[in-house]
Amino acid sequence: MYFYSHLEDYIKDFYTQMGILSPSLLDYRKISINIGIKIFYWPDYSQALFANEKPFIFLDETLSQQQRWQEFCHELAHVLLHTGDQFDMSPLFREYQERKANSFMYHACMPTFMLDELKLCDCTANTVLKLQELFNVEYEFALKRLTQYYNKLIMQKWHNMSLLNVR
Repeated sequence: MYFYSHLEDYIKDFYTQMGILSPSLLDYRKISINIGIKIFYWPDYSQALFANEKPFIFLDETLSQQQRWQEFCHELAHVLLHTGDQFDMSPLFREYQERKANSFMYHACMPTFMLDELKLCDCTANTVLKLQELFNVEYEFALKRLTQYYNKLIMQKWHNMSLLNVR
């Protein structure tokens, strides 16, 4: 039996409520419109901010489409999950928020519930290339996410087997 983490459940619910049920529907422009986030492109690093309690995401216009998608999901985490101005917080709390945003980014770009539907059976370069294309992410990104996905599956199978051996 496979259990989703809180983050995996959150992302599945988030996308399902918008009718995003397959990788082909993952589009940061449509997501931003759907949830009322204005996107701006500019020649500086990507960031999220609130002005008059409205969220804005600024994306680096020099990035590739894959990088923009990845950056959007990182900044989306800040909009959905975080509060406060990072310039005014302690470095440790800022690092904590960045780590959470990175975790969110990997799961939002390549959601577990969509990976489950693919019935993946290996971690070859060919599989990573297919996932890279399917989810519109960079190769190294797809490889890292696939590794995360398989590691969790292995840990859950190991845990389930150890529970059976205890009885």
